[in-house]
Order: sequence, then structure tokens, then C-alpha cells
Amino acid sequence: MLDKNLLKRYARVLFWGLETARLDKFSKEDIILVRYDLPGRDLATVVFTEILKRKMYPVQRITLSPAMEYSFYLIGDEDQISFIPPGEKELFSNLNGLISILAPESLTHLKDVDPAKIGRSLISRKILRDILDERENKGLFSWTLCLMPTEELAKNAGLSIKEYTDQIIKACYLDYEEPEKKWQEIFENAKQIKEFLNSLQMETLHLESENCDLYVTVGQDRQWIGVSGHNIPSFEIFTSPDWRGTKGIFYMDQPSFRSGNIIKGLKLEFKEGRVVKLSAEEGEIFVEKQIQVDENACKIGEFSLTDKRFSRIDKFMAHTLYDENFGGEHGNCHIALGASYADTYLLGGDKLTKELKEQLGFNDSALHWDLVNTEQKKVTAHLKGGGKRVIYQDGIFIL
Repeated sequence: MLDKNLLKRYARVLFWGLETARLDKFSKEDIILVRYDLPGRDLATVVFTEILKRKMYPVQRITLSPAMEYSFYLIGDEDQISFIPPGEKELFSNLNGLISILAPESLTHLKDVDPAKIGRSLISRKILRDILDERENKGLFSWTLCLMPTEELAKNAGLSIKEYTDQIIKACYLDYEEPEKKWQEIFENAKQIKEFLNSLQMETLHLESENCDLYVTVGQDRQWIGVSGHNIPSFEIFTSPDWRGTKGIFYMDQPSFRSGNIIKGLKLEFKEGRVVKLSAEEGEIFVEKQIQVDENACKIGEFSLTDKRFSRIDKFMAHTLYDENFGGEHGNCHIALGASYADTYLLGGDKLTKELKEQLGFNDSALHWDLVNTEQKKVTAHLKGGGKRVIYQDGIFIL
């Protein structure tokens, strides 16, 4: 596990992420929520202490245990799973920062729970996410999250706990004396890539790999963002396309754990922006239910690429935070079904109204599910006015 020195480095990286992700600077008396799973308590304690040292106000919340969460969905009725406790909206409406420490004790405890029931809970809590999105767009709030090693994660990734822990240390650059400086370097390098991508007048993107042949419409007034401090680690550079122009085949070769289910070998066919056909080696029925969470869950909300020169993640980690940032031999491309990101709107997420979202093809859903492809690939940008340019090949952005 992580010793005290590594925990302190991890906490410094998290604060680098939180501060980098916020448009306005933090100040004394800001309210910071620390949300964590029980096995992440040691890191949560270091973070909580650091908040106090900064003269800010910490609020701590421990998440439900696997047994509690199972009971919640198994026994809870419609009103109970949709219930938002008094004071929750008030807290979120005044929150300035959120640090989430993920340390799951189980990945499969919800396997027998009806996915539709989980979906209804997500929909009811979307109002809280909307509050935080609005505050973030105004520069009043930011968030970051990270992962702590657990036996459950290691087992499902097919690694020993030491191998899993070592991968986290490597991925987050905790083997550096001052990892936050390394993250700032990565931030600056990614900035150059984003500036280049945003300088191109892209109309569509064509993803080609052994099992993918997907066309994505970039959309009006879009920008590429990423390496913003939101996730630790995060190496992806992404945009939220116009969902209406998605067509072709996407194949997820990286397994995905979601709501207690494992999904393998997922193949999606898009036509006129929607999933019209799907198949999976494992978890097919679950996927069918997921894309019915709401009317927009079957549409794309994100298109993302990871440069293998930044990411030192080279093993399957059984957690989306790491798997969507996989570097390895060929980097990765992932799409997300469901919600798009308002901050990919070129004119500012705070200006992206519900009406404008519809007009420009930004997707709005309670679902956001990242699906990862790690095959050797090429991504070609078809430019406005004609012409093509390869922007990504063999795991590297081509500038």
C-alpha cells in the first residue's frame, strides 16, 4: 500500500488538479467536500488535514458500503431510490471543490440489481450534477478524483496488490519527488496539442482500426479539452461531438465494469447518431438496458484520444479512470455513450443553454459511459472546405 510519503505526494497532486481545474482561484473559507470509500480513508485524512491548513472548510462524506448499496437498490422503493436528503441541494449550491477518492471494495455486488432501478436513481440525482456544472461554468467550483488500490480491483485486473499499487504510483508520477511539477509539464505539453487541434477547421473525424470504422461529426463551435486536473491520472484529450452525425462501427476491446456487471467485446453500430445494433461477448443484455436509461443514452457524448507518450498506464486496471487513460503500445481512443461536456463549447460552458445544446447537437443524458478501444489505429480529420489530415496514429498525436 502507499506509505505516508506517497500519500502526501498524492494529496499534493490532487490539490494541483483541483486548483488547475478551477477557472477562478480558491480562497480562504471555500467549502471543499472530501468523498471517499472506506479503504481510501488514509488518503482522505491527509487531504482533510491539508484543507484545514489552507483555512478552508472541509466537509467529509463516506460512500455506501457494498452491502448498503445492494440493500438500497434491492429493498428501496421508487421514492426511496429517488430521495435527495434535505440540505443536499443547499450544500451543492455552495460547494467550491470536490475531491473524490475511489477505493471500491466490490465491483460485482450490484450484478443482480435491475439496471433500470440504478438508472432511475441516476436521473433523480442529475439535478445535483446540474448544480455543480453551473457553478463550475461560472468559475465557482472544481473537482478532481483519484483511485486507491484495493484487493478487489487487483483481483479483477488479474494483478497482485503490489502490481496494482505500483501501477498507480507510476501512472500518477508518485515516484517523482515533486510529482505536481511533472503534472504541470504534462499540462503544458497537452496545451500545445489542444491548440493545434483547435486550429484545424474539422468537419468530421474518421476512426479506423482492425474492428472500428466510425465517423463522428465534430460540430459547430466545439473545442478540444483535457488534462485539466479533473481526473488523476488523466491524459486524454477529447471533445463532445454533434451526436447527430455519428455513423459506423465502434468496438470496445477493453473490458468495462459497470454497476456490478462486466462487459466484454462490445460492438456498437451507429446510424443517424443512434445505436441501432449491438453485440457483446459478455454483458449484452445489460448494455441494452443501459442505452434505454433515457432517450439520449444511445447517443454519443464524447470522443477521446490518449497519447502514449504521456500515459504510463500499460495494464488493464478494471476501473474506467485508468482504462480510459491507457497508454500501452498503441494509446487508446474512447467514446462515451450519454452526456456531453459543456466545457467543450468554444464560447464557454456557462453560455450553453438547454436550447443551444439541442440546436448544436450536444447530448444530454443521465448516463455517461466510457468505452475504450486500445487497438492500433488512425484518426483522420476531414477539414471544412475539403482536404484531410491524420491527427493521430500509432498512439501519438501528429502535429
